[in-house]
Amino acid sequence: MSATRMRMLSPRNFFSRSDVLLSGGGGARRPGGSQSVGSGGSVGSGVRSLTCPSLSSSPGRALSSLSTTRRGLPKEKMTENGVATRAKVLTIDTMNPTVKKVEYAVRGPIVQRAVELEKELSEVGGTHTHTCLLFLCFKVLALCSYPELLNDSTFPEDAKSRARHILQSCGGNSMGAYSASQGIDSVRQDVARYIERRDGGVSCDPDNIYLTTGASDGIVTMLKLLVCGQGSNRTGVMISIPQYPLYSAALAELGAVQINYYLNEEKCWSLDISELQRALDEARQHCNPRALCIINPGNPTGQVQSRQCIEDVIRFAAKERLFLMADEVYQDNVYADGCQFHSFKKVLFEMGPEYSNTVELASFHSTSKCYMGECGFRGGYMEIINMDNEVKAQLTKLVSVRLCPPVPGQALMDLVVNPPQPGEPSYANFIKERTATLSALAEKAKLTEQVLNTVPGIRCNPVQGAMYSFPSLTIPEKAVREARDKGQQPDMFYCMKMLEETGICLVPGSGFGQRDGTYHFSLLTHTPFYPANKVKEFHQKFTKEYS
Repeated sequence: MSATRMRMLSPRNFFSRSDVLLSGGGGARRPGGSQSVGSGGSVGSGVRSLTCPSLSSSPGRALSSLSTTRRGLPKEKMTENGVATRAKVLTIDTMNPTVKKVEYAVRGPIVQRAVELEKELSEVGGTHTHTCLLFLCFKVLALCSYPELLNDSTFPEDAKSRARHILQSCGGNSMGAYSASQGIDSVRQDVARYIERRDGGVSCDPDNIYLTTGASDGIVTMLKLLVCGQGSNRTGVMISIPQYPLYSAALAELGAVQINYYLNEEKCWSLDISELQRALDEARQHCNPRALCIINPGNPTGQVQSRQCIEDVIRFAAKERLFLMADEVYQDNVYADGCQFHSFKKVLFEMGPEYSNTVELASFHSTSKCYMGECGFRGGYMEIINMDNEVKAQLTKLVSVRLCPPVPGQALMDLVVNPPQPGEPSYANFIKERTATLSALAEKAKLTEQVLNTVPGIRCNPVQGAMYSFPSLTIPEKAVREARDKGQQPDMFYCMKMLEETGICLVPGSGFGQRDGTYHFSLLTHTPFYPANKVKEFHQKFTKEYS
């Protein structure tokens, strides 16, 4: 790619184009109250009061004689070729205002720019690699998608058995049919058995399992149930900072109050109950806190909460009457010595009836993470504990509105929770691939931490789990000033420069939340496309340039 081409697609030009698109749709207001007509039209005269003439002679004729503006309809205007057009009904000024508050850093300007660069590379012959885990799951999905393959002797019998099991549970024995809104019954039963095995025999009722379109769908659905009230009675939801931007985006869209509690970076992003209490006490002065969200293992911070911490959180939720939401999609990604995943449900039930019979909990899992990484299938589930029966009926009604989750995603979820067992033909290959994948993830996480900690101005906590590191970053004051002159957050400026100069796509810490005066970036640790050594080289060059 030529330097000229890179300059043409600089951050300044990129954001300028975005600004034009955002401001051009709805018509900008001018001094004096007048407003331009949307979508490139000429400037109108502003809103006029409406008066109605006498309709006694002929109501239809009288109404038709009113101008479109006076009838409250979008004003028509003539284009150069004489074709009448009119202003848009939906503009940036008339759209739902809560949507404009939504931000989602992991699909924000940095990633959008990376997609542009990737497209340019493909046009000039550049390549990149992508690997995916291929074992029993995809053989089964192939059989489910094209049942004629069940007669093919090249497929192992355990794959065929699982495919038949899934198809028999589908309407018309086809994945092309709708399923029950809560999900395929046999899949929910398999999920329940998986949870029981994971939690050492703690009972799981399949009727408490809701299959979802990825974990995100379940999380947003639960927030919809929780959010209510206005003014100081609006629902507040406690989320960790740094946080996965799904939470802040969903709360903004729903008009809820985001209550930030800060993870302790100095103690490997641990969760302190005293910080939960501080955040809750402050929030109660202006909203009604009702829920506490925990991400474990952490995204984007990569910490794994101890059992003691989880017990403390459960006691806190019980004392303060908070609904617990446990995002546990990285439960198989635990790397650090001495760390272990403990599900909130297991700990809750081991704490005894005082808590297991009262604390309301929703936990979430997904096919998108762990060793699977099959995010495009949009498979997931949530389990609800101690939910009021009438609310549960409303939850079932709410999920029925979207008919059902994608059936291939449900099938894949079934295969994740019901993997090959000892003695089955696919077992050895499954264990080999899963072990290799998780070992590689652990090795890369450790390597990322080690390399970044050799860079003056970058400090990276141990990556205990999940698939991300969230290093702190020292940005020279000269770069901070230049970023603010451009209207950018300093870490956004840093990450955009890195993308343009190295092709490495980092997400700035400001998109996840961070303490004032600190800067971070989120770095995926599981793919060679994000080499820590390249980050090291860029940071040294960047620091020298702006010193």
